[in-house]
Amino acid sequence: MLIYNRAIIYKGSEYKSITYTKSKDMATKEMITLWSPRILCIGAILFVSMFALDSFEPGIPLSQQLINFSIHLIPTYVLLALLIVAWKWQFVGGILFTVVGIIMSPFVYSMNLHRTHSVWTSLMIVLMITVPFIVVGILFILSHFMKKKQKD
Repeated sequence: MLIYNRAIIYKGSEYKSITYTKSKDMATKEMITLWSPRILCIGAILFVSMFALDSFEPGIPLSQQLINFSIHLIPTYVLLALLIVAWKWQFVGGILFTVVGIIMSPFVYSMNLHRTHSVWTSLMIVLMITVPFIVVGILFILSHFMKKKQKD
């Protein structure tokens, strides 16, 4: 199945109409490439945000719990800011997400290794927390180049 698009170009003193086609499979591939990093990033941010819920404990005043909750959400705010950047500028956001994921991996690993004393558990936690952001970064970069290739 082909999708037809029409463009009207002003050249000199006259208008010209150009019709071009592109396959539906190509349009679907472009949509998947465009939306997969965004959806994966939102899911990963929601996953990281769940860890802020441990700030609610019985016996602590509600005002202190809300302050603790907002402090625990600081990584979420940073990741949301990166998502906004990546949404607008895919290449820059992709680089930022990849760098953040790579830089945070050793910190997350060492923190969990000291807590659990298990290499495999620490590696699994790194796999769950930081690797999705590395993948998101790579997907944003890929999306940028696919969009650039499509324009050419």
